[in-house]
Amino acid sequence: MNITWLGHASFKMEIGGKVFLVDPWLNGNPMLPEESHEAATAGVTHILLTHAHFDHIADVLNIAKSNGVPVVGQYDLMSHWEQSQKIETVGFNKGGTVDLGGVKVTMVHATHSSSVAGPDGPNVPGTECGYMIEAEGHTIYLSGDTDVMADMGVFNDLHHPDIGILCAGGHFTMDMGRAAYAAKKFFNFKIVIPCHYKTFPILEQSAQALADALPDVNVIEPEVMQPITI
Repeated sequence: MNITWLGHASFKMEIGGKVFLVDPWLNGNPMLPEESHEAATAGVTHILLTHAHFDHIADVLNIAKSNGVPVVGQYDLMSHWEQSQKIETVGFNKGGTVDLGGVKVTMVHATHSSSVAGPDGPNVPGTECGYMIEAEGHTIYLSGDTDVMADMGVFNDLHHPDIGILCAGGHFTMDMGRAAYAAKKFFNFKIVIPCHYKTFPILEQSAQALADALPDVNVIEPEVMQPITI
């Protein structure tokens, strides 16, 4: 399994013989050089979307159309795109599980918001979510954009994730301290990878506080386009 950070909340996951792009934001992403775009999308088989804010959705439709791959996400938005954009989708909802060629993905709750700008103000296409991704003997909790929730205890009881990919930049999501609290209070992670940080000055720039708070967990500060092999 390889997990490659594309900057911000975007990841490339090579797992179970599939290649997932998570919330791919390429164009305009200040962390991802343009010359890395081709490598970032190479081999993609699925796009996994947590919600519809611009920094998660910007390149989804273009990648889906140019590569002929399905977008996997919340039912309402997927149904709309399948009809209006003529792309392949896998639409499901919170609590549901889909098997994507041997990689099982369960949609779980997140607490955030989800909207896109429209001529008359923001449109709200579906709701925000996170995922449990199960393959190769591991379960990854992908938090999406969220704050700490008591629901996380239920997630752990049901799925027992050993890897956490946690938003931790603050301001728009939980910060490093709150992410550390979530990890200690609700989970038994062996590995934690922070995201949704460093991108802008308003966000936290280091994960040291997260690492200091989780001395028994392997907290890996990802580097853009450098695969983490598990």
